[in-house]
Order: sequence, then structure tokens, then C-alpha cells
Amino acid sequence: MAWSIKILSHENLGLLEHVAEDVFDYEICSEYAAAYLKQPNHQLIVALSDDQVVGQIRAMVHFQPDEAPTLYIDNLGVAINYQRLGIATALFEQIVQWGKSLGCTTYWVATECDNDEGNHFYKALGLAPEKM
Repeated sequence: MAWSIKILSHENLGLLEHVAEDVFDYEICSEYAAAYLKQPNHQLIVALSDDQVVGQIRAMVHFQPDEAPTLYIDNLGVAINYQRLGIATALFEQIVQWGKSLGCTTYWVATECDNDEGNHFYKALGLAPEKM
């Protein structure tokens, strides 16, 4: 299955009209998506196959007064039929590079403790969970 990566912007926001199931947690609201993209320190990157969004990752940069900016990776999703093709890894690497371009020296990922699939993916990247 062929796929490509695109950085979402106001010019290509229409791509979110064709999203595969299980890529996002909820139905896309164009108004919310446009507001998200207006934020200068927010990024949404999608994976496309035949003009359908089959994966996404979104993140934001947190600026601090006493340390370098931190990249907060908020959400990652790939359609079931497109999992294990390298899409999640490509999306993750692309968002980390974006963070580095804005001066981020660290990043952190949010996921639920019972998200077995997501936690397995992050562990495979060498990330370790922190317990609260």
C-alpha cells in the first residue's frame, strides 16, 4: 500500500474531509481543525493513501521561561489496515524534526495506561513510561 506524509495547513485542510476510520478519536470538526492550525506552535501531520487520511500525529511546542522548549506529542493514530507499514514511525520522526526546528531539546508523549498498542509502539521506540 502506497502512502505519503503531508503537513496540514489551511491550504490543504480539505484533506480532513476523507479520513479513514480509527485515525482520530472523534469526528473532525472543520472549525476546530482550522482553529488548531491557526496556533503558531501547533502541528498536524497526516499520512495519505489515495487522497484518504490513514494516519495522523499532532503536537505542540511548550515554551518555558527557564529551559528550552519542549515538544508535547498529543495524539497519534493510524487506520487499522495501515498499521505496521512504518506510518506511525514516519509520522513520529517527522513531528520530532519539526520540534527540533523550533528549538525543542526534549519531547514527551501522552497516552493512556491501558493503551496497549500505543504503549507497545512507544516502547519499541525506546521510550519508557513514567508513572504518576
